[in-house]
Amino acid sequence: MILDGRQDSSIAEAARVLAAGGLIAFPTETVYGLGADAGSDRAVAGIFAAKGRPSDHPLIVHVPDAAAAGRFAAGIPPVAQRLMDAFWPGPLTLILPRRPDVGRAAAGGQDTIGLRCPAHPVAHALLLACAGGTPPVYGLAGPSANRFGRVSPTTAAHVQGEFGDTLPVLDGGPTAVGIESAIVDCTRGVPVLLRPGMLTRAQIEAACGERVWLPEERSEAGPRASGTLASHYAPEARVRLMDGRSLQTALDVLGPDSVAVAVYARSALRTRTPHYRRMPDDAAETARQLFAVLRDFDAAGVKLIWVETPPEGPEWDGVRDRLHRAAAG
Repeated sequence: MILDGRQDSSIAEAARVLAAGGLIAFPTETVYGLGADAGSDRAVAGIFAAKGRPSDHPLIVHVPDAAAAGRFAAGIPPVAQRLMDAFWPGPLTLILPRRPDVGRAAAGGQDTIGLRCPAHPVAHALLLACAGGTPPVYGLAGPSANRFGRVSPTTAAHVQGEFGDTLPVLDGGPTAVGIESAIVDCTRGVPVLLRPGMLTRAQIEAACGERVWLPEERSEAGPRASGTLASHYAPEARVRLMDGRSLQTALDVLGPDSVAVAVYARSALRTRTPHYRRMPDDAAETARQLFAVLRDFDAAGVKLIWVETPPEGPEWDGVRDRLHRAAAG
């Protein structure tokens, strides 16, 4: 069931479902999330069951503002506060120490928790309605609204295609960012970038005023985080990454009219395959359309998706990360 996210009545109905322990899919600026009351372990269990997701794989909790982070976090380190001030609301998740009395299931049993304040107006309206409801719901656990490990949804129709009419979906239109948030761990004494997004490492460093480390640069074990498995974001078709020249050679060997292969490339290629999409030169636009393109190729029934490896620039880190995980599936 798709609800019009622009209508106050739809927001109110969604808040009632969540307060009663149910599930609602809702838009954020990154992707659509599958939401449940983050303070209710029983409600959160419904997310794991619906997605087929292991219960020890943590979820991101969405809150209406930075002040609400204190309902789930045992403390806000100074570096985390600087990042909140710079990027909330927006596509940045912070890993913080968890209050022991709340959010255990959402945190995958860990003593840390991932928190984000989304910028999408429908998500913001829903979070405010939930916090002001009876009983109040102060945060929504909200992983991507798809089956575990598969391509994230960027429209309400994508969510409906995954779950049918049994799941209410707040329709907020196509998402503006298109890939999931960057994740920064703020529990190790230094900030560690666990997952890239459309915010670059340099932007995050400028905001927090210190070096941002990568996991491989730190010897100590860190917390588990959402969307960091080696294989993730995978379509049904097999994804293969290659440079433009190798892609053209593979197409020449395959033949000009194959309908079994889809191509997503920045290079101008010689091919007559009907499943050929040009990748934009702009990283942000590529991110916005990436998951929709992969879903379109799956819907066409192709067996292989050949993708030209994105450029090495830092603005492409988020796209490159999602494609490498999709190709590992």
